[in-house]
Amino acid sequence: MSVRNFGESKDNISNGINKEAINKQNQERQMMDEKKDVNGKRNESSEQQNEKVDQDKVTAENTTIQTEESQAQQIITDLGEKVQTLEKEIAELTDRLMRRQADFENSRKRILKEKDESIKYANQVLLYELTSVIDDFERAIKSSEESKNYDSFHNGIQLIEQQLVSMLEKRWSLKRFSAVGEPFDPQKHEAIALTESETVQVPTVVEDYQKGYLLNERVLRPAKVKVAQPRVGQKPEGNTNNTSGSNNKENK
Repeated sequence: MSVRNFGESKDNISNGINKEAINKQNQERQMMDEKKDVNGKRNESSEQQNEKVDQDKVTAENTTIQTEESQAQQIITDLGEKVQTLEKEIAELTDRLMRRQADFENSRKRILKEKDESIKYANQVLLYELTSVIDDFERAIKSSEESKNYDSFHNGIQLIEQQLVSMLEKRWSLKRFSAVGEPFDPQKHEAIALTESETVQVPTVVEDYQKGYLLNERVLRPAKVKVAQPRVGQKPEGNTNNTSGSNNKENK
């Protein structure tokens, strides 16, 4: 073989090797491109899935928000209706309370008025009956002026006094009482004068200066009286009798 042929063979071999290397590189590049395409597609699919998940989350969140807003709106509506109902009830109760207060005030005024009138005219019946006594006095005075008869005038006055006392006792339970001869009672008697007496064993009323009166058995006015007291050193009759009785028993 000549040198020229050897050189050509060497070049051919080199060229073949280079072609194979180039082809291999091209294949590798193609494979890498295919991998990139696959990875790109995978990435695109993953991104799409992520976007879909995000959209679903947003949709779910929007739905939840809308539901919550709807519920809140319903609650607000219900509360508004309740507030209106309560305001109506409050207005009715306030009106009822004001009416009752007005009725109470009117009743209170009426009761006070009736009470004042009751106090004012409490003695109406008594005073009406006393007018008849005044009429009797007027007739007695007129009769005495015409007749100038003292005995007749005295008897007329005495009769009027008896009628008045009788009317007060029967109609009003006002009873006049005499204290002469009764043991002194500080609840019924007011002692104006005192004296000593041998005829009494305990303090005893001996004279009326002013008669007393009972109203329904209660002392309305005590009698002003003179009281006799046992004389100092006088022995009570009861003790004397007891002593004599004891002596008689001893003598027996």
